[in-house]
Amino acid sequence: MDMQASASVATPAVQPWCELSGLYEPQEFRIQWASDPWMDRQALALRRQVFCREQALFDHDDLDEVDRGEPSTRSLVALSCLAGQADEVIGTVRIHQAAPGTWWGSRLAVQADWRQHRRLGSSLIRLAVCSAHALGCSEFLAHVQAQNVPLFQRLQWQVLDERVLHGRVHALMRADLDHYPPCGTPYAGFVLTRELSS
Repeated sequence: MDMQASASVATPAVQPWCELSGLYEPQEFRIQWASDPWMDRQALALRRQVFCREQALFDHDDLDEVDRGEPSTRSLVALSCLAGQADEVIGTVRIHQAAPGTWWGSRLAVQADWRQHRRLGSSLIRLAVCSAHALGCSEFLAHVQAQNVPLFQRLQWQVLDERVLHGRVHALMRADLDHYPPCGTPYAGFVLTRELSS
């Protein structure tokens, strides 16, 4: 075969198996305990984005003794899904047991592009309390930034006290466990559809 002739034959371009419009938005979300290292990595990256870069509460990292040494600590994630598969962490919160029966939630963060979908944050809070409740929680507490207090009050949390943490006013709040039935399947968690999440 003539090499010159074969060089002129065009190779067809390889097409991606799926082309999504730049306007595509996920239609399903999963709220669950992090079950894979990539979920933990993206959750920590989201925390750095929100608490270090956006809010400047911490200089370089928001990791603390709860992350480093508390064996009961669990990361929860809100995941966007593509074709039914988890695709990206777009929200997170962590929980830990500070004393027998006393659990705390902290580091609630939702990616800026997704904050208008209010059910993501409230569903993270719900799974945090419900999964702790299934583990014997008798009191669930959180220090909540002042701007988020109304959300927590709508979700049946009560203000106990106010204090300044990291230079910002926080409310010490407690969840009403009667509104949070135990969830014994936190790795399955909850599924939200786009219609329900907006």
